[in-house]
Amino acid sequence: MAVPAAVELVDLALKATTAYERPDLGGRLLQTRKRLVDPDVRVLVVGEFKQGKSQLVNALVNAPVCPVDDDIATAVPTVVKHAETTTVTLIREGGDDAPPQRTEVPAAQLAQYVSEAGNPGNKAMLSYAEVGLPRKLLAGGLVLVDTPGVGGLGSAHGAATMSALPSADAVLLVSDAAQEYTGPELEFLEAAMKLCPNVACVLTKTDLYPHWRRIMELDRGHLGNAGIHAEIFPVSSMLRLHAAKTQDTALMDESGFRQLVDFLLNKVVAQSDDLDRRSTSHDVLSVAEQLAAGMKAELEVQEDPGRMEGLVGELTRAKANADELKQRSSRWQITLNDGVADLQSDIDFDLRDRLRTIGREAEQLIDDADPADVWEQFAEWFHQQVSSAASANFVWAAERARWLAGQVAEHFAAGADIALPELRFDDVGMAGKVDPLAQPEVDKFGVGQKLLTGMRGGYGGMLMIGMATTLAGLAMLNPVSLGAGVLFGTKTVRDERKRMLAKRRADAKAAVRKHVDEVTFQVGKDSRDMLRRTQRQLRDHFSALAEEVSTSLAASVLAAQNAVKTTSSEREQRIRDLKAELSRIEGLVTRARALVNNGAAGQPAAVSSLASPRKSL
Repeated sequence: MAVPAAVELVDLALKATTAYERPDLGGRLLQTRKRLVDPDVRVLVVGEFKQGKSQLVNALVNAPVCPVDDDIATAVPTVVKHAETTTVTLIREGGDDAPPQRTEVPAAQLAQYVSEAGNPGNKAMLSYAEVGLPRKLLAGGLVLVDTPGVGGLGSAHGAATMSALPSADAVLLVSDAAQEYTGPELEFLEAAMKLCPNVACVLTKTDLYPHWRRIMELDRGHLGNAGIHAEIFPVSSMLRLHAAKTQDTALMDESGFRQLVDFLLNKVVAQSDDLDRRSTSHDVLSVAEQLAAGMKAELEVQEDPGRMEGLVGELTRAKANADELKQRSSRWQITLNDGVADLQSDIDFDLRDRLRTIGREAEQLIDDADPADVWEQFAEWFHQQVSSAASANFVWAAERARWLAGQVAEHFAAGADIALPELRFDDVGMAGKVDPLAQPEVDKFGVGQKLLTGMRGGYGGMLMIGMATTLAGLAMLNPVSLGAGVLFGTKTVRDERKRMLAKRRADAKAAVRKHVDEVTFQVGKDSRDMLRRTQRQLRDHFSALAEEVSTSLAASVLAAQNAVKTTSSEREQRIRDLKAELSRIEGLVTRARALVNNGAAGQPAAVSSLASPRKSL
């Protein structure tokens, strides 16, 4: 949610950059303002199938926005946000830079597009559905996202949800009170903790399971053993909806939703506001520092002309250091380029190693069974393993990219406080780009084919043995030749069955290898694209900082050199003007600091708070 004081402060700082002719500083502030006016605080509601995610969203907003039924599973994410009137919009995101297609539909038709029954396998190719509701809970910018069942890391939906986690402000893992946490749920939670700042657990359907408290204690034990620090909120969506309908406050308390809503508003939304304040304060303070640098240098010389030579030399050396930061041979540039190259190699190796291990396990399973008999179970297991590998690879890549950003910032700033760019990984599409594992064609070995194969083998055996027995004076058809025909026919059928089994196994292994190659190609490309975007973000961010500092120092040098050319009367007037301008900038600094101190703006800000130009290097 946009903080009005923060937006007002940014607008004031933008006016200052215009007044002092520093449009290069205005670009950063425009990005800050764009971030502030984006009201969305995204909360992903995730969990396995049939755990009560959609009903939980419905209960939070007290409206049947997400279709709920025993036979309905969510196939398309549903984004629920604030609007003046109820609206439903279907979004199909275009490729490259094409704008998304938005189609409004009646609210009653939403289930036809977002459920597995109405849109099986998302044949409509929808990215998500957006529902606008006039609800007070959502008015502060809270956005609820009902996702398809994730199935832990090991599913296509899980992979898609995992790639959306870095863009979320919070994640609610929904699990009902029927059983304690499963392995995939804990695995998903562990990965989510690495990608999202706020993760909480919701235990649903407490009205259906009297033993829910025992389940909650077991879940807490599992979280503790896994090193996962997340709150658990036991709730009953049915009680909440009934309490809202009957205005029963006691029933509302029993539903457990008060604590969950309090978490969403006072921790998730409020934390987002705090983050906006801190980042805005940091950006404005940095801009104020750059604006004041030249004035402070000129003021020093105006007050003490003898300081000019030493100050100019100091500023010139600082500018040389800033100019060096813009060179491709600078330490941070080398760290960035080498780090991205190493990261690409490590991520690619990690993915290939995971998939190669899965491939070996898959081939062993194929050798141990007949693919025709176990293909459905095998394909499900294989798909889960591949999705799990892709998701784990993505989590590691995101972690390493953020670590690299910290290393680059450290080498750029040499110990000073430098804001990192907001790295985004939500446009990485790991799901939906690779076709599912194709089942090889199976040649049927029916009764008729068995009979023909047995007759062919039996005829050859009977003829061979019959001709041999004629030398002993027996007829062509005799008990020995007939027995041989039966034996040869049986062996031929058995050999043909083995040959067909071997062919099925070979075809299944070929299908596995082909699928692994496709996943390696597509996911590998996604990872490389993500790292290239990260490299560009970091390069552009720090290059812009270096350019800002260099411009400020150049202006400071020029101002100091020109200061000695003024007369005594002009000097006194100029000193008064400079102090007045610096006082205005100090007021900007005071407001920026007050923004993160909950409005404590009564304390004066010293001129020294606008650090010397060298401190930003």
